[in-house]
Amino acid sequence: MDGRRLSGRIGPSPGLYAEGCDLEDLDALLVRFIPAGSVDQVVFRIDILHLLADRGLPIVNSPRAVERTVDKHWTSRLLRDAGVPTPRTVAAEGLAEAMEAFREMGDVLVKPLLGSGGRGIFRVSDPDLAYRSFRALELQRSVFYVQEFVPHGRSDLRLLVVDDRVVAAARRSGDGWKTNVAAGATATAHRPRPEEEDLALRACRAVGADYAGVDLIEGEEGRLLVAEVNGIPGWSALQRTTRVSVASEIARLVRARIADRRLAAPGR
Repeated sequence: MDGRRLSGRIGPSPGLYAEGCDLEDLDALLVRFIPAGSVDQVVFRIDILHLLADRGLPIVNSPRAVERTVDKHWTSRLLRDAGVPTPRTVAAEGLAEAMEAFREMGDVLVKPLLGSGGRGIFRVSDPDLAYRSFRALELQRSVFYVQEFVPHGRSDLRLLVVDDRVVAAARRSGDGWKTNVAAGATATAHRPRPEEEDLALRACRAVGADYAGVDLIEGEEGRLLVAEVNGIPGWSALQRTTRVSVASEIARLVRARIADRRLAAPGR
């Protein structure tokens, strides 16, 4: 179903539609992506998800969880509030605040607030380069998302959590500090340790996601940190590293949410 062809009708024949399909007739909705667009378009698409959720339609992940995980600052804040270790981060609209954050940390990653797949992320440790980079972002009216760089070799871990279980995990290795498969890294099978599983589950609960891809980095002296939580994760690279059918696990989750809704229906 194309998420760029939504419509809402108020008055005669009211409803919420996608390509002529009445969304309120669905048993459930699995959100696989939020199409890029203008602010109006993105807000409208998320609002449709909220309206459907308010009507009781099982949505995986919920629109609230999608909002929390698309916005990196919101994710970082929720992780911190839940006591989940995550790198030091500053999000700000002002150039002065961004430079102050850089001076405090010295070696940072600068990420798009709403970006994904490793695109648009850069590392900076030189003050002059930091200023020039931040000045360019300021001209674009960007929000600065500045995160301390945690040395972690050339790999990180991606754990996929589905319904409060880690169903698959992979080690992602790149040629440098970037370890996103979309940026050229490779994924190999990984058997997570109990502490890795525990951290991934806690991160998923912190953002309220039914399923998510949780990225862990291994810092100095074995210190584990949650770098990101992806509430609309891709799994093609991860699937190649495991015999578990990721799609089947997520389908099982959706069926469970449908069953929960039916049990909660009046008269049951």
